[in-house]
Amino acid sequence: MADAPTQTPQRPDTARETVTVTLPPVDVRRKRPPALAFLLRLETLRKGLRVASLLVLDVAGVFAAIYVALMVKAVLRYGDWAWHASYDEARRNVAFASLVTVLLFARSGLYASRAERPGLAKIVSCLFQVTVVALVFALVNGEDYSSYYIFYGTLAFAICFIGSLRWAYEWVTGLILRAAGYRRRAVLVGSGKHIEDVAHALIDEVHAPVEMVGFISLTPRPNNGLRSLGRFEDLPAVLDAHRIQEVIIADPDFPQERAVDLVDQCHRRGVTVRIAPSTMEILVHRAEFVPGASVPLFELRPPVFDGFDYAIKRSFDFVVALLLIVVLSPLLALIAIAVALSSRGPVIYRSMRPGIGGEPFPCLKFRTMRSGAEQAQADLESFNEASGALFKIRHDPRLTPVGRFLRRYSLDELPQLFNVLRGDMSLIGPRPELGTFVRLFEEAVHRYGDRHRVKSGITGWAQVHGLRGNTSLADRVEWDNYYIENWSLWLDMKIAVMTLGSLLRWRED
Repeated sequence: MADAPTQTPQRPDTARETVTVTLPPVDVRRKRPPALAFLLRLETLRKGLRVASLLVLDVAGVFAAIYVALMVKAVLRYGDWAWHASYDEARRNVAFASLVTVLLFARSGLYASRAERPGLAKIVSCLFQVTVVALVFALVNGEDYSSYYIFYGTLAFAICFIGSLRWAYEWVTGLILRAAGYRRRAVLVGSGKHIEDVAHALIDEVHAPVEMVGFISLTPRPNNGLRSLGRFEDLPAVLDAHRIQEVIIADPDFPQERAVDLVDQCHRRGVTVRIAPSTMEILVHRAEFVPGASVPLFELRPPVFDGFDYAIKRSFDFVVALLLIVVLSPLLALIAIAVALSSRGPVIYRSMRPGIGGEPFPCLKFRTMRSGAEQAQADLESFNEASGALFKIRHDPRLTPVGRFLRRYSLDELPQLFNVLRGDMSLIGPRPELGTFVRLFEEAVHRYGDRHRVKSGITGWAQVHGLRGNTSLADRVEWDNYYIENWSLWLDMKIAVMTLGSLLRWRED
C-alpha cells in the first residue's frame, strides 16, 4: 500500500507555522455494509429500535425472574415444579413489576445511548428499588406472606437474567455497529504521554469504537502519530468544524481553570466530556463511571434536562400551568380589565429576554408602567437604589397604582403561564434578565452564563431565598446554578410551595 498523504493544517493566529502530520493508512477494501450504513443514518429509527429492544429484554427478564422464583419455591416447598401455576401467577404480577422496573431504569439512564448507559451496578440498584416498591405496595394492599422469599428470590434471578440479557445485547449490538462502521468522533485534550496511551487503548475498543479525530495539546508536542488540531484556544472552532461528539481529557495535571472552561464549551454544544483515570479530581463529584470500556472513562454529565428528565419536567410544567390558567382565569380577566382602565397602553407587555442557550423569547407580563417608561429611565438614574447594572427604585414614579399592587404580589408575572404552555419557559428555573444587562452580568459575575443552560422560570431557587432586590447578583447566580446542578421533581415542588408561601406575605418589591 502506498504511503499515506500528509496534511498541513493552519491555525488562524499562526498562519506561517506549518505542522506536518502523517495520517494512518486507510484500507480501501474495508467497506461499510450499505443496509447497515443506511440504518445508522436514520437516527430517530435507531433510537426507537434501541429503546424498544431494551424494553423487550427487560420485561422478558422480569417475567423470567418471577416465573423461575415461583417454580423454585414450589420445588422447595412441595417437591413439584408447578409449571402452569407458576406461569399463571407470574403473568398476573409481571405488569406491575415491569412498569416499575421500566420507569426506574429510564430515570437512571438505562435506555440512553450505549456510550452513556450505566452498567451492572446501576441495574442492581434499580432492581433493589423495584423490590422495595413491590414489597411496600403488597403490604399496603393487605397481602400476607408466610415468608418474603418471592421478593428477594425474584431480585436475585432478575439480576442474573436482566444482567445477562443486557450483556448479550451490548455484545451483539457492538458487533453490528463495528460491521456498520460506526465510530464516536472524539478528540483528546491534555499534554504528555498520557494522551498517546489513552488514544491507542480507545482505538482498539470493541463495544463502542472510537474515531480519534486528533488531539489538542496544552504544550507543544512532537509527532506522536495523532493529528494535532491546534491549541486549547482553538477548541470551540475544532468542536464545530469536525462535528466532535465527545472530548476526552487525558492529563493528570489538567489546569482547573481550563477544565471548567472546557466543560462549559462542550456542554453548550451538546458534546460529551469524559475524563481518563487519575485526572480532574476537581470535578469527580460530577462524574459517573462508564463501564465496558478498555479504558475506564468517567463522564461529566451536562447539568441540563434531557431524555426522561425533560419528559418529566415538561409534563409537570404543562399540566400545572394549564390547571393554573383554568383556575386563575377569573383573576386574569379581572387584572386585564384593571390594567386597561388604569392607563393607556397594551394590557400585556412583551419583554425580550434571553432564554435557554441565550436565545431571546418574548416574556409576557401585565403592563405595570405608564407609556414611555423605558425612555424615562435615563432621567431617573440618579435615584437608582440597586447596585451594578440593575435599576430599581422602591417608589418608582413610572408605576401605575394598579401596577404597583401587581408588582407587590408578583401578579404581573401570571401571563408567563402562557410562556410555559408554549415551551418558552418553565415553571421553575432561573429568572430571565433584561437582555441589555446580560453582557454586563456575564462580565461581572463568574458563571452567570451557566444560567442559560436551562429554560428560564417564573420562580426559582434564588427567588425563594430572599426578597428580590435585597440579594446580590452573585448570590442569585450561585443559587440558580445550584438548582441546575441538583434538579429533581421534588425540588421543583419544594420551590413551588415556598413560592406560594412568599406570595401570601405582604412585601415591597
